[in-house]
Formats: sequence, C-alpha cells, structure tokens
Amino acid sequence: MTKSLKNPFFWVIALISLISDQLSKYLVVQNFELKETLALWPDVFHFTYVLNPGAAFSFFQGEVWLRWLSLVVSIGLIAFAVFGPVLNTLEQLGYGFILGGALGNGIDRFFNNCVVEGKLLTCVVDFLDFRLIHFPVFNLADIFINIGIICLLIVSFRDQPPASNSRRL
Repeated sequence: MTKSLKNPFFWVIALISLISDQLSKYLVVQNFELKETLALWPDVFHFTYVLNPGAAFSFFQGEVWLRWLSLVVSIGLIAFAVFGPVLNTLEQLGYGFILGGALGNGIDRFFNNCVVEGKLLTCVVDFLDFRLIHFPVFNLADIFINIGIICLLIVSFRDQPPASNSRRL
C-alpha cells in the first residue's frame, strides 16, 4: 500500500513557484544586458534587468546573512510540511508560495555575484518594473512570497472566533 503525500498543494505550488521564478530570471539574464529595459506599457510597466544585492527595496545590501536566512526559512518550511500537521488548502498554498519564493531568491543569493562599489556581493535578479507608481524593481519570487503571506493572513482572520458583543450586567 502506498502512502499519500502529506500537504500535496504545498509541494506543487512550491515547485511551480520555484521553476517559474528561476525560468523567468534565466530568460532575462540570457536576453537582456544589465540595466537594459523593455517598455511593455511605456511609463507604466517595463522589464528592466537589475541586480539587487539586498533584500526587499534593497535593504540590507551586501549582508551575507540574507543567503542563510533564505536557507533557514526554506528548511523550516520543508520540515513543517513534512513533520507538522496536515494543513488546509489555503495554508498549503500560502506556505508553498513562500517556500518557492524563498528558494528562488535564495538560489540567487548563493550563486549570483555582482560588484557594488568595488565589493563582490551576492545579488538577486530583478526585472519587474512598475514605473507608474515608482516602485522598486522586483521579481516573481517576491510576488510569490507576498501571495503566500496574503494566503496566511486570510487563514488567520478567517479562523478567528467571532468576538462576543454581549455584555452581562
């Protein structure tokens, strides 16, 4: 008798997220020069190839611990999916998206090098450029992490017991 995979949506969405993130970055690196931009909707949305040596919004530039944080989060999520409880579908999707995004950016942090102000650093490939709102350039892994957080927030609010409005005198 075969044992079924625990939390199957977690694994599927993590794998799809990781593959789509890494494939999109590969295509950008192969087809764009660094800092090259392609206007898909002029002044609104561009593909712009940049290397980010930090985390979101380029915070913590050059910090080596970012690569280890990605690794620890990834290992923790995998352990939780394997050894933790059976999760509901939305929890599986949330944690799966976060794992896919953490692995995607983590792979970049371990294997992509760039030079910033004369220092050799590890960098994440970013290319999604919303110019209409002057938002920092980002990638699919960042989107997946945010989708995962939204899924988990929905679960946390949905599973809250209703507040009692009755007062006893």
